[in-house]
Amino acid sequence: MKLRNRNITATLTDNSALVTASLLAVAIPPLAPWWLIVIGTLFAIVIVKQLYGGLGNNVFNPAMAAYVLLLISFPVQMTSWVAPQTLAVNYADILHTVNSIFQLNTGYAADFFHLAIDGTTMATPLDTLKTDLSMGLTTTESMTKTIFSGSVGEGWFWVNMAYFVGGLVMLKLKVIRWHISGSILLTLFACASIGFLISPDTFVSPVMHLFSGGTMLAAFFIATDPVTAATSPRGRLIFGAMIGLLIYLIRTFGGYPDAVAFAVLLANMCAPFIDYYVRPRSYGHRVGN
Repeated sequence: MKLRNRNITATLTDNSALVTASLLAVAIPPLAPWWLIVIGTLFAIVIVKQLYGGLGNNVFNPAMAAYVLLLISFPVQMTSWVAPQTLAVNYADILHTVNSIFQLNTGYAADFFHLAIDGTTMATPLDTLKTDLSMGLTTTESMTKTIFSGSVGEGWFWVNMAYFVGGLVMLKLKVIRWHISGSILLTLFACASIGFLISPDTFVSPVMHLFSGGTMLAAFFIATDPVTAATSPRGRLIFGAMIGLLIYLIRTFGGYPDAVAFAVLLANMCAPFIDYYVRPRSYGHRVGN
């Protein structure tokens, strides 16, 4: 029995580390310097997870905590996304890519910061909209840019749609429960709809909120982490609603165009509080005398 428990614990630990690595890899630019990945990985595993007691004891989502650390500490490296066209031309072979990441050749390392910028792929749609609105443009005027249309511009929509389909598969297989995901999407849709109905020229449409940035990734693959989320069904609904509301507020009024990581971490802080006040009533418990 003890051997079986140890095997289960080892399997859970391996899966947890794999999930953390996968989520962090998605958030880091593909040609980011090697030391950026090392710092993020060490912070996620050693500080966020092991320092709190290891698997099952960490308060914050390790991947999102590491992403926020890197984003705040190294904003240039974390926002230098190379256009796919440039990658196809200049980084067609694996040797050139490895040289750039590990800076084995100063010429290759310098290439990373001097690559041609493609306006239709470098900035995310949310970042473009936020910048245009701050400059006095309307949502309709901003949406006419090529980043929101065409075979390249629609990539942001299809990526989120792929995560959405993957999330439905996870629900079908009962890997996750629907409460957190459904609450995030419903709350975000409701808040975005209210703002868009009030002023469609200054607020982003609900479809844009749902299918851009990291919305679907957060709803199905990040916020549903069983360790850092609320545990009861009603608590999960509150937890998800908090994330959806924070995503909308930070995207609309905050300084960051995509607020997924910040919203998840803030909700993680509140998860123990939610569980304390929304925990299920014990069987046979009587109210009063």
